[in-house]
Amino acid sequence: MFHPVLPRGREDRTVLVSGRGCTVRDTEGRTYLDASSVLGLTQIGHGREEIAQAAAEQMRTLGHFHTWGTISNDKAIRLAARLTDLAPQGLQRVYFTSGGGEGVEIALRMARYFHHRTGSPERTWILSRRTAYHGIGYGSGTVSGSPAYQDGFGPVLPHVHHLTPPDPYHAELYDGEDVTEYCLRELARTIDEIGPGRIAAMIGEPVMGAGGAVVPPPDYWPRVAALLRSHGILLILDEVVTAFGRTGTWFAAEHFGVTPDLLVTAKGITSGYVPHGAVLLTEEVADAVNGETGFPIGFTYTGHPTACAVALANLDIIEREGLLENAVKVGDHLAGRLAALRGLPAVGDVRQLGMMLAVELVSDKTARTPLPGGTLGVVDALREDAGVIVRATPRSLVLNPALVMDRATADEVADGLDSVLRRLAPDGRIGAAPRRG
Repeated sequence: MFHPVLPRGREDRTVLVSGRGCTVRDTEGRTYLDASSVLGLTQIGHGREEIAQAAAEQMRTLGHFHTWGTISNDKAIRLAARLTDLAPQGLQRVYFTSGGGEGVEIALRMARYFHHRTGSPERTWILSRRTAYHGIGYGSGTVSGSPAYQDGFGPVLPHVHHLTPPDPYHAELYDGEDVTEYCLRELARTIDEIGPGRIAAMIGEPVMGAGGAVVPPPDYWPRVAALLRSHGILLILDEVVTAFGRTGTWFAAEHFGVTPDLLVTAKGITSGYVPHGAVLLTEEVADAVNGETGFPIGFTYTGHPTACAVALANLDIIEREGLLENAVKVGDHLAGRLAALRGLPAVGDVRQLGMMLAVELVSDKTARTPLPGGTLGVVDALREDAGVIVRATPRSLVLNPALVMDRATADEVADGLDSVLRRLAPDGRIGAAPRRG
């Protein structure tokens, strides 16, 4: 089996065989607290019988059929209606995908196609941000803000420009200026340099996920949206990670009071039980890209009835069990516990919005320089020594717990991080600890 992000020659594996709630078990019988909900998606926890029943029932009736042209299915219709009811006001059309990266590809195509269909085919430029993550496809990998997804893969998507992200912890990025003021000035200058009549859209995560749960200042998105709108530039919000309760609201856009032209979702839409996603768009965008001949791009699995049935059952659980409220309550509690780690030598910052958290590790607290060798060794130690699974990013440990996590389990996660990070030196070395049995 070829594993992504696994260096050559490393043969150790953690082979998981079961999961229940926030806990997973491996082939050796060891249990782990899944503090990342896989990759920020298992909102309702592992092993939910209701989801298995919903999938099985749908498979017995109509496992799959496409939604091309005039053909549809009842579950896709119901889910589209449910999503538009939950979404920020103005997003009234739904295009189903198989996942987040696919959704970003579609959103980029729709943005360019919108301008083509409305008489401005020269609007092809896409604005994004450094350290952003939007997927690994041709277009999505190009708008992602890390060279790792671009270097060595040949020519990337043309007409993409990356801006400075709004990261309040790294004040050194902004030359002593207010974060939002700096970013808005840079955005305005970039629009002027490229030409407002040549830019199709700007894409961004409301809260940057793989960048390390970076929460922007409250005025950032409203001011960005207003500036883009004044130039006829579309706004694409990538809510693949942040939607469906991750930040304590159905969509993170609600925190900032903005409605984008297109909004990409996936992950939490089914809690990862089956792959699924959706692009939500305004009537204006939908009508333009549809036109007289229809939007020419479709997928084999668009509107997959089993995936839609699972999504409906998943949304029912989130609503019935009050998981948005729990995300706020337990997320705040966990953030409070993790804040105590700021005094440790290698901990620079702790960030949180709902159940989206990060602990940034540094070699120098004043310079805010990253830990030598990155965070992978710390993630390994957390799993092996403390039995806690978190996600590694270049600078941070990212935690995206299931929304069902309770305070007691959150305390176990915090205790695990405390036990490892107390042994972490700013040079990246980790003191010895007995291995778990």
